[in-house]
Amino acid sequence: MDGIQTILKFLINQKTAIGYSFMALLTVGSERLFSLVAFKCPCSSENFIYGLVFLFAPAWVLLVIGYFMNSRMWKLFTGCCLNPRKIFPKGNSCRFFYIFGQITLNVLIAPVMWLSVALLNGTFYECAMSGLKYPRYLNTLCSNKSVRCWEELHKVTCGKTTMPSSESEELKLTLQAQSQILGWCVIVTTALLSLLTTCCARCQSKISHLQMKFWRVYIEKEREKLEQLFQLYATKLSERNLTSFFENKEPEAFPMPTFQAWEDASQLYSFNSSEQHYSTLHRLVEDGKKDISEERETMLDFVDELERV
Repeated sequence: MDGIQTILKFLINQKTAIGYSFMALLTVGSERLFSLVAFKCPCSSENFIYGLVFLFAPAWVLLVIGYFMNSRMWKLFTGCCLNPRKIFPKGNSCRFFYIFGQITLNVLIAPVMWLSVALLNGTFYECAMSGLKYPRYLNTLCSNKSVRCWEELHKVTCGKTTMPSSESEELKLTLQAQSQILGWCVIVTTALLSLLTTCCARCQSKISHLQMKFWRVYIEKEREKLEQLFQLYATKLSERNLTSFFENKEPEAFPMPTFQAWEDASQLYSFNSSEQHYSTLHRLVEDGKKDISEERETMLDFVDELERV
């Protein structure tokens, strides 16, 4: 039993890494499925557009889905048309762009994974670039090749060209090599940017590493408890209303947060080192209805990681 609990604890602690690993496997599987089932390079003048659509359209769809599934996105925008001060608070109008940038960095993970896998495979890029009619590119690619290279490059991916087989195979290998180089460039650039942004955020942090670990645990436990209380109070309220309806009697008093309290608790949290508050709800409970639109310090990245549900 202790062994099982140890394994479960390890999996819970590593759920972010496991989630990214699962996302990577799903991306690889989806790309292979697209390549084998849906993708059919036309081997015509439409190669360039067709290849680019298969390369970038799924990444764009993943980006949109990522925005839809990010809870911080809806916390940020819900009610902003009626209350613009929610996203542009007084004294801190740049806060919106910072938070939206954090959200964007998170939702870019899946699209970047797709682009990396698709470029490393090379199928979409090979089709697209074989249809490119840019003279300088063709001059470089067809250097030391027969004249047919300029005319039949778009047929190389299908093996229908009349060029010598050695030239055709060399062109395919060249296009695949270009695609894989771009794929590794995307991976390395993304890794470096992730490292730099994380280092910048941690270097500017005004709380210690241990307090940050405590904050991480608190945020997770508060979310779990909040979900449980949502279920509990929704069940109690529905039971009260149904009982009152079927028994034809006055409903009992049922304490609920005010609309303003719901609004205040739904706002995104920004850390302030002068207060020992670890969430918007914590600050609301401690300070009551105190104005919470005051200028705050930059929030830490890990809070954004925990706010995806």
